[in-house]
Amino acid sequence: MHKVVRIIAITVLVVGLILVRQFESDLFYDPLLEFFKIDHTTQALPEMEKGRLLLHLVFRFVLNTFLSLLILWFVFRDKSILKISSLLYAGLFVVLSITFIFLLNKSAEGDHMALFYVRRFLIQPLFLLLLLPAFYFHKRS
Repeated sequence: MHKVVRIIAITVLVVGLILVRQFESDLFYDPLLEFFKIDHTTQALPEMEKGRLLLHLVFRFVLNTFLSLLILWFVFRDKSILKISSLLYAGLFVVLSITFIFLLNKSAEGDHMALFYVRRFLIQPLFLLLLLPAFYFHKRS
């Protein structure tokens, strides 16, 4: 594939990730977005539809994962990297989802930082920022 086409594809995919973040309040049900913007250290979690929240969380994770895997493909063009990344994303999703559900149900008033960080890993493409340099250095060595 021509280098210019790859760069354009990567740019479009990164813009896709940015758009998911930009329009998160329009696309996804997440009462925790506003909750974590305020001083939540002394408050209880807001009322929410947990099933709907989890469904939208899964949708957002899948969308970010799809875009992230495509970015990894266009950067490295290596099926083995795509396979291992897919397995890592799946494992990450299972572990973080179970943790998120547990924390959502057991979070005490004012004790929400663990929930905040687990949720952040689920809704943001942070894993991509870890995988890109890891695979880059692996390829170089």
